[in-house]
Amino acid sequence: MTGEFATDVESTEDAAERRDEAVERLRDHAGRIARELARLHGGDYGERTFETDAGEWTLKYEGGDIQYLRFEGRRADTYVVSTQRPPDPEELDAALEDYDAFVAAFNRYVESLAGVLDDAPTDFPEVASTESVVAERERVLGRVREAADRMARELARYEGDDYGTFATRVAGSRWELKWEDASASYLRVGGEGGIYLLSQYAQPSARDVRALVEDVPEFVAAFNEYVADLDADLAEVSL
Repeated sequence: MTGEFATDVESTEDAAERRDEAVERLRDHAGRIARELARLHGGDYGERTFETDAGEWTLKYEGGDIQYLRFEGRRADTYVVSTQRPPDPEELDAALEDYDAFVAAFNRYVESLAGVLDDAPTDFPEVASTESVVAERERVLGRVREAADRMARELARYEGDDYGTFATRVAGSRWELKWEDASASYLRVGGEGGIYLLSQYAQPSARDVRALVEDVPEFVAAFNEYVADLDADLAEVSL
């Protein structure tokens, strides 16, 4: 044996180049369909399937650009356009025979939407204003915050700390006041997962305010009893 073979190995370079050129043209053309679908559906990403006599075409898009175009035919399931790997040339050739039918299916879909909104109503009822409800909620919560801030200052002065909590039970529920820098950080009713009557982040609903505000005086009274007990304890100290 001489180590030489009589038959040369054929190069796939030309076939691969023709395949890549065809895929690039498909990417450009199907990309237009992707952009039209994104405009129509009003989202940055999505997908839609179109049926033809030879199979189904699924186009997925993201950010107005095509992610993949898949052809599910009778002989093969082919990612004609993909971000992963190029298709097999023979499978691509079979898909290309049906590509015009896919575009026609897309065009029929668009045409079917013509006139859909012709009789859509554009006169709508007047939108009610929440201004008075919000103003009343702010008024009520403003009074609650005044009391809570006063309690926070007294607690900060007594505890000698920048932050802390005071908790008690009112009408069967746990009420917790957290103070920070001598002002109320939050007033929560119901423990973890409860209702924040006062918060730095969000306002309670008007219904929650209405349901809880009548118990605020009892909460303040419980705080006053707590302070009175502290006074009583200190009164017993003698030097």
